[in-house]
Amino acid sequence: MESTELQQSIRSLRKSAKYLASSSETERNHLLKMIGEGLYRDWETIKVANERDIVKAKESGQKEALVKRLVFNEEKLHASLLGLEQVASLSDPIGSIKQRRELDEGLLLEQIVVPIGVIGMIFEARPDALIQIVSLCLKSGNGIILKGGKEAFQTNTALVASIKKSCVDSNLGSDWLLLLESHSDVDTMLGMEGDIDLLIPRGSNAFVRYVMDNTSIPVLGHADGICHLYLDATADITKSVEIAFDAKTQYPAACNAIETILVHEQIAPDVLPLIAGRFSEAGVIMHGDEQTCKFIDCIPYQEGDWKKEYLALEINIHIVESLSEAINHIEIFGSHHSDAIVSEDEKSVRKFFTDVDSADVFANCSTRFADGFRFGLGSEVGISTAKIHARGPVGLEGLMTTKYLVMGTGQVVASYTKDGGKSFVHQNLPLGKPSLLGNEVI
Repeated sequence: MESTELQQSIRSLRKSAKYLASSSETERNHLLKMIGEGLYRDWETIKVANERDIVKAKESGQKEALVKRLVFNEEKLHASLLGLEQVASLSDPIGSIKQRRELDEGLLLEQIVVPIGVIGMIFEARPDALIQIVSLCLKSGNGIILKGGKEAFQTNTALVASIKKSCVDSNLGSDWLLLLESHSDVDTMLGMEGDIDLLIPRGSNAFVRYVMDNTSIPVLGHADGICHLYLDATADITKSVEIAFDAKTQYPAACNAIETILVHEQIAPDVLPLIAGRFSEAGVIMHGDEQTCKFIDCIPYQEGDWKKEYLALEINIHIVESLSEAINHIEIFGSHHSDAIVSEDEKSVRKFFTDVDSADVFANCSTRFADGFRFGLGSEVGISTAKIHARGPVGLEGLMTTKYLVMGTGQVVASYTKDGGKSFVHQNLPLGKPSLLGNEVI
């Protein structure tokens, strides 16, 4: 798309997003239902498009991790349809009241939740992510500009065509949704501050850094997913093996799959051979430090291994002397994404929860639970390692902002100065009363 044409399309989308933001929850939920039915209706077309993308990816020599992300099979379709249903079942965030306060008699303040506006989403070659993103933006009343990985172009095109077809009979239309085609479109988008309110890039560290360095639009997301599992001195051996196996092999291409296992030296002789046995059966390539190599057959550690995000059946193993050493390792080499501890000691768990500075911190369960659907958020647009605005899986709440409404009866600030003689009441009020928008808030 030519730059000028794309700019006009994005500005037109912004107008449609304002209409979407003022729509009713019933309208948005109905369209979510129609989109789900449409994806089922158009499944054969989508399936063929995805098969073409997969063949092309394999022929071009793409890594196995990318090809796995690219697959959109019936299982992924079913999960996507469940996600649409769950998003529709969530409470409507638009217009809900966060604060309600009487400033003075006849002077009422409310802080209400509103959509961010227009979101630019640049994501990896993972078609099911497109459906999650669209569903959350529709429910939250945000316009969405999509740019998926080129490897999934045919699948994404088929998905968007199906979604737009489902929008034909809706009052909301489909102009709130735009799919970009080329890398040059991304560069145009990065320069549209004022028309785009938030960018969410998902991809390699280098790509996310490129986005951050080439735009003045706020950016939300994460660059790396270097996740750790620490097996404490008191860890249950059976739990440790099962959790380690799931966190690495259940879906190794995911950003919340572990890349390093930290093992307390006291349990290393007992747990490592068992973990290595399960990993070997699954074809996991193991890298270990000098001590680890004494207990299992693995590739000796090389400089830089602790910073690798394999996204494949490959993992690092490092033996540590204490919980503090494990936490320090995570701080130095982790990406503040998702990290877990296995321990039967409550104090150790509490210390891990407190001291590990990650968006998602787990105890005695797999890091693969770091997911918007599994957290009950419906879906997610991604996982954020930022500390401002949204952190962890970003669902509806992360796509909203607020604004203040103040209703008066003729008050002026001069009355509240030293000479004016009036004082503020600042009385907090219950939220469950009719709002300034005219809505009954439950």
